[in-house]
Formats: sequence, structure tokens, C-alpha cells
Amino acid sequence: MPKTAIVPPGTGKPLAPYLPGVKADGVVYVSGTLPLDKDANVVHVGDAAAQTRHVLTIIKSVVETAGGTMDDVTFNSIFLTDWTNYAAINAVYAEFFPGDKPARYCIQCGLVKPEALVEIASVAHVGK
Repeated sequence: MPKTAIVPPGTGKPLAPYLPGVKADGVVYVSGTLPLDKDANVVHVGDAAAQTRHVLTIIKSVVETAGGTMDDVTFNSIFLTDWTNYAAINAVYAEFFPGDKPARYCIQCGLVKPEALVEIASVAHVGK
């Protein structure tokens, strides 16, 4: 099956060998997204809400570059470092998904950058 690399303009160099997104058969797979600037530095250290907003803004840019909108997101995988940030993450999440929410799961774990409090990976169905 053919696939298309999705790299929004201005995207920085990834920390590992991956693309920000890949589109195949009308489905966009957005890589796990951390709250990083273009130089791979964590932004908004200590602020889970601001980090979540940053992450979801990046995800939105990947989905839009692929020709979709956040309404096309059908599934999210959410990783957080501490359950005490769950409410702050959910409040921002609800801003990006105001209507029917995508399916999702959420786990607590360590992340590749210790200052990062949240990471999200998404799947969107944008059509062929």
C-alpha cells in the first residue's frame, strides 16, 4: 500500500527515526508528539495544560497538512507522567475536541524527555 510522509512546514528534526505523520489509504497516523520546540527542547516546563495545548497544536498541523481537521481524529493514545496532571490535560483536550470525542486510552509512564509531562499520538481518517 502506498504511503505519504506528512511533515508540516517548519517541523524541527525529530529525536529518533520517525516522521510526524504518515498517510495511507485515507488514514493519517500521527507519531507520538511531545511538547518540543523546533530544537527539540521541552516547552512550558512544569505546566501540563500549556504542554498539552502545544502538543495538540502540533497534531492539528499534521492532520491539516494531510488534508483533514481535528474532527477527523478518531483515536488518541495519551501518555502522562503523573495522574495529578490528568484534569489539566483533559481540560485542554476538551478545547480541541469540543463535540463527540475520539476514542482514546491514557496511561502513566516515563517519557523520553524528563521535563515532558504529556505525549499524544493520534489517528485521523481524512479520506483518499
